[in-house]
Amino acid sequence: METRSEDTMFETSHVLGAELASSPLLGLAWRQCGVAAAAAATASFAAEEVDGVLYVAFSGAGSIQSMIESDCFFSTMPLASACGRELFSPLVSEDGDGETVLVQACALQLFFSIFDTPQFWLMETMKTGDKKVIFTGHSVGGSLASLVSLYFLCSLLSSSSSQPSLLCITFGSPLLGNEALSQFIIRERWTGKFCHVVSQHDIVPRLLFCPQNSIPTQLIICLLQSCQFYMACPLLAKPSSQSSGAHKAELHQFITNQITPLCGEQKLISHQQNSKFRPFGCYALCSNEGMVCIDNPIALIRMLCLTFTTGSAKLSIEEEHLCYGGLVKKASQQLLQKKKIDLVGDVPRSNCAAGISLALKASGIGVKDKRVMDARECLEMSMKTGRSPSLNCTNLSIRLAKITPCRAQIEWYKACCDKDMGYYDSFKQRKASKRDSKVNMNRIKLACFWDDLVDMVHSNQHPHDVRKRAKWVNAAHFYQLLVEPLDIAEYYRVQMHKTKGHYLAHGRERRYEVFDKWWRERHKELFEKDDRRRSKFAGLTQDPCFWARVEEAREWLEEATSNCHGNLFKLKLICEKLNAFDFYASTLVEKKEVSVDVLAPNSSYNVWLEEWKVVKVRLGLQFRF
Repeated sequence: METRSEDTMFETSHVLGAELASSPLLGLAWRQCGVAAAAAATASFAAEEVDGVLYVAFSGAGSIQSMIESDCFFSTMPLASACGRELFSPLVSEDGDGETVLVQACALQLFFSIFDTPQFWLMETMKTGDKKVIFTGHSVGGSLASLVSLYFLCSLLSSSSSQPSLLCITFGSPLLGNEALSQFIIRERWTGKFCHVVSQHDIVPRLLFCPQNSIPTQLIICLLQSCQFYMACPLLAKPSSQSSGAHKAELHQFITNQITPLCGEQKLISHQQNSKFRPFGCYALCSNEGMVCIDNPIALIRMLCLTFTTGSAKLSIEEEHLCYGGLVKKASQQLLQKKKIDLVGDVPRSNCAAGISLALKASGIGVKDKRVMDARECLEMSMKTGRSPSLNCTNLSIRLAKITPCRAQIEWYKACCDKDMGYYDSFKQRKASKRDSKVNMNRIKLACFWDDLVDMVHSNQHPHDVRKRAKWVNAAHFYQLLVEPLDIAEYYRVQMHKTKGHYLAHGRERRYEVFDKWWRERHKELFEKDDRRRSKFAGLTQDPCFWARVEEAREWLEEATSNCHGNLFKLKLICEKLNAFDFYASTLVEKKEVSVDVLAPNSSYNVWLEEWKVVKVRLGLQFRF
């Protein structure tokens, strides 16, 4: 009997939700949010240490005031704005062709406003050593807590320190950033550092799914101010009468109409292309039936919409936004109750199907709800997507093994050419021989393989730490040292430098820049103090762009030769550049950081060196070298 792959899988989102609910973290964090709301008039945050854990809660009162003044709830700002480039440097120093990291404008403005205050620096002194810290916040205070957490994570990443004992827990927080932020957090393996608790019918975490400025900011401000007031004064009567206003009923219906299309996969694709905001971290979706934890951004968008449009809200808009204390308490109590699956139709055919049924129930979606099939499909997709990176990495390892003979043939080609002019010049001056054509085809095949790997890593289709794994970093670096000289040779062979400019500035492929970054990061971590010197020449020249520098130096030498009796100032500048390259190349040779092909009798470098010696003698009367 054949076993399907899904039969051997388990759906664990409801198990993670139960584990989270069983811990005291959510209850203590919510209590601290109440303290912060009560103290909002005099302090931007409230801190308390409980059982060796420092809880720091932020209030969103300042953000509400910022929205009143600037009407910026739907607006975004680059994280590099103002002093953000220094504070969040790892987030804003990504590759130039990447998407700019954007965050909600009012949250970023509030962060900048509290960053230079004595209170903030006092908090930094409280967070010392290996002390465990939980940043938390309710509503827009949760957005501020997320930014503060990002600040500390980025500062520790910049200093190459170990991962801190830091956790961010938010309650009913609006979306904060765009897809670039979400992808960065996934790549840095920070997903588990953020836990966003969202109730089934709370509109605030879903407001930013609506088109920009489609909801009057004054209406949102009125809602948030009302919630802030009752959060600060929990002993007052519940704000049930507040929801009787026609405007708020219309607001709830409007949001329902806006996000209902996102429950389907096709509409979701177009939304991803147009929306500025994307969830990040792990979301704990809670209802009266329990809690589920999901960290897949695409599945999260659908589940946030599906849970909201399922069933009907029994509380007012304000009560739904303030109900987290009761939900957290109820979720922890439900652990003592025996769970069962509501059976309608067939019995679940596998552990996976049974787990999905329990997860749906915990999220508040019943088996008779019209959206149950969409939700089931969403959870199945999330589960399969979670396995995909590891499977992709395994398949890529198989492809690497299959492509290795192409690399071996180029190594053999290099060994054959090292004695006369080196493999760089041999490939650059190649004829239409079968051997040269085979090497060129292998070069193209290898480029396709490594381009695919870079694209998949950039789109998070591989495990988040693949760029830090020795296997892939070393394989990429060896490929680069071996093959980039051939790419340089091809670039100058077809005279591309005359139309596009020199290789270093205008012709280098993106994959090589990515591999440089991978190698530098790993070199910094593992080999920073390695001062060993080579006893023989390297197998491959350690500067993959060495031959591109030689080509530029050859052009400078031609200019110097033709300009001997011309503009002396220009001639001096050219000679300074030639001297600088001569010193750089001779240092590499002295340290044996080059391959023997560089010193081959008829190599471009040796020819250039001899010509440069002649030119130096000729210009010796005019310049001192």
